[in-house]
Amino acid sequence: MTATVARDRPFASAEEVHRLVAAFTDCSLPHVRWTHRAHLTVALWYATHHPQEHALELMREGIHRLNAAHGLVPTPTRGYHETITRLYMRVVARFVREELSEGDWATRANLLFERYGARDLPLRHYSRNLLMSPAARAGWVPPDLEPLP
Repeated sequence: MTATVARDRPFASAEEVHRLVAAFTDCSLPHVRWTHRAHLTVALWYATHHPQEHALELMREGIHRLNAAHGLVPTPTRGYHETITRLYMRVVARFVREELSEGDWATRANLLFERYGARDLPLRHYSRNLLMSPAARAGWVPPDLEPLP
């Protein structure tokens, strides 16, 4: 098993989720632990505790703060990506509204990742060229392949 796989394993306890969200919030989360699973789990936390637009704003601000804490200088091809963030926040909000099962935070986060954690999910709705464009990174662009759910 590679180190990356070991860091991005399913959550074993609700306490792991709580520690992740706390580390994200106070920017102590190491860069190597800011995985796709971690992104979705923090999004789930915000979408569960806040209205959709406020959850998006908290996620956006938190990613910017964490990137800055990691010394990441945003460029037109690196750093925060508005369209991808909005797409996943929309998917997560829908999951919370329509699909969220009972269970502790680990169960919820693992179920979200199982259903919507595919890294190619945005490419079902966007062509690669549009999704990776500076315009899509800097601001919201509507999908050019399939409408969002």
